[in-house]
Amino acid sequence: MRPILLSFVLLLTFTQFSFSQESDSLPKQKKVEVSVMPYMSYNRNLDFMIGVIPMGMYRINPSDTISPKSLSGLAAVYTTNGSYFISVFNKIYLDEDKWRLTAFAMTGDRNSQFYMDDMEDPGFYDFGTETTYAMVGFQRQVFTDFYAGLNYSYAHHYTEYEDDIQEPSTVKTNGLQITGLYDNRNSVYYPTKGVKTNLKLISFPTWFGNDVKAQKISAEFNEYFPMRNGHDVLAARFAGKFGLGDIAFEQQVTLGGKDIRGYSQGKFRGDGLMALQGEYRYNFKEGMGLVGFFGLGTIYGSDTEDFNWKLYPGGGVGYRYGAFKSVRFNIGLDAAVGKDDWGIYFRIGESF
Repeated sequence: MRPILLSFVLLLTFTQFSFSQESDSLPKQKKVEVSVMPYMSYNRNLDFMIGVIPMGMYRINPSDTISPKSLSGLAAVYTTNGSYFISVFNKIYLDEDKWRLTAFAMTGDRNSQFYMDDMEDPGFYDFGTETTYAMVGFQRQVFTDFYAGLNYSYAHHYTEYEDDIQEPSTVKTNGLQITGLYDNRNSVYYPTKGVKTNLKLISFPTWFGNDVKAQKISAEFNEYFPMRNGHDVLAARFAGKFGLGDIAFEQQVTLGGKDIRGYSQGKFRGDGLMALQGEYRYNFKEGMGLVGFFGLGTIYGSDTEDFNWKLYPGGGVGYRYGAFKSVRFNIGLDAAVGKDDWGIYFRIGESF
């Protein structure tokens, strides 16, 4: 448990050096609130992770007070197992929240592991994947609280496996996503009440430059309940990711991270998963809080048949710290325990 304690102390220390400011170099009607946050985390797969995340919040139209503030940022992370990731992200809100735009790009080299049991010596085997990924998309308000949109994603993966247990593979995909969103939350960054329901149909058709046809369905339902006279929040979530067709190794989902925290070894991997979880968000001071969470997840389509359709619990606690002064937007650190596994997770925003 020493890595958990060390990471928690580092977060408490570095939050004292984070800052928020308004850029004086821009016109007054386009002020940007900037926050530069350190990144530190640990799990049993990537080992220690360190990096930096500069972010900015702003309004495209200063007179538009209905749209949430837009968010742009960059993340650069290095891990002690030799992996690295560099990404840029943008969430843009326009025209009194009638338009929501998203853009994300990432490149990196991930040294990870996966579990195989159909061999003479079953166990974990290392692999390395060089990845480039980009996604752009939009959503348009159709009627009150309901949005529909379209996303495009591009991914290029080159993977090599330990001891040549599999041939090196190159996978390039072009994906189209049709999205539907119902969102009546009172805040997109820190909701205290309301519902968010998101449905995505993701297709990789051969006519769009893909070698193999595949589809995915992603569904999530989040609901938020104010507690303790509105000081705290109880959040509940259902998530499902369903792979259909010939799902490549790099397209599979792994239990852990957002659904369900407490699994970091990459052992439970398959074509799809379902997860149900709850989280209590306790705010003990202005700009600071604690969370406690618990969930259950299951996977299907694993190469290890015994892993399919079993229940995998995960739960833990976390710390939250406000990254901006004008908008409630938290960063934080979670420590979670799962079945024969555990992990530490750095959060940008809430877990869901």
